[in-house]
Amino acid sequence: MKQQYFILVLAHSLHGRLRRIHIPHQFIYGILALALFGCFSVFGFVGSYARMAWKVANYNALRREAADLRDRYQNLQRVVNQTNEQLASLETLANEVSVAYGIKRRLEGPGDIATEGTLAPTFSETVQEYNYLRSSSLASLDRNFSRRWHVNSRPSMWPVDGRLMSSYGQRNDPFSGEGAIHTGVDISAPTGTVARATADGVVEFASRFAGYGRLVIVNHGNGFETYYAHLARFDVMPGQEIRKGEAIGAVGASGRVTAPHLHYEVRVRHAPVNPYKYLAKMPVTAAKSELPF
Repeated sequence: MKQQYFILVLAHSLHGRLRRIHIPHQFIYGILALALFGCFSVFGFVGSYARMAWKVANYNALRREAADLRDRYQNLQRVVNQTNEQLASLETLANEVSVAYGIKRRLEGPGDIATEGTLAPTFSETVQEYNYLRSSSLASLDRNFSRRWHVNSRPSMWPVDGRLMSSYGQRNDPFSGEGAIHTGVDISAPTGTVARATADGVVEFASRFAGYGRLVIVNHGNGFETYYAHLARFDVMPGQEIRKGEAIGAVGASGRVTAPHLHYEVRVRHAPVNPYKYLAKMPVTAAKSELPF
């Protein structure tokens, strides 16, 4: 049986010659198969390229979204920092208002006496008297410091013999776990350890105050103040002059604390500052390597 084939006839336009080419069926089928395979290959390549282009577009979109989220996070972080600074300023103002209110209560005395005629001053009279006494005492204090105590009017020692357990600045609140501004340093020491004034000054406040517990504030003149909080007892009273190194109280756990320690602050014109540069380079006994000097 003869093999089936196709005949391809070619004719020359000038000479008129004819040429017959025999093409087997298998060759035609092979050409068609190759053409079909080529079509599938082209479609596969186009599909792969389309999928790759789609993935690249998604990747670029995710990168832009991540960059946008990063910018929003940085903006929120700046807002949080500004809010924390404002809260610190408001806390300072609240402390002053609370001090003024405490002095008013002491001057007015018990409520039943204040209602009996003019034995106790009115609230406005008390505030006026407090402002006058405060401005007079601060002006006198600054003059005395500049004249007599200029050498020791700047904090320059450790207030207590202990170990630094919490530094100044941003930290997580030990009770709420949220970020908060720590306006001083915490120095760990056993209950009853003597806390000492870090410079010459006048005791401005010695009483309980909110989360500070038993708090002593010493005014050193020239805008400098130091805070000693969470005390177990007081060894000084308001208005008392005190020299550098003298006892102001004992370490305790009064106020909002988790363990006995001394919370120590240095303030310049009522604003908290980093106390590190006002501490002696070496504490009396404790972990000097923990300080970032």
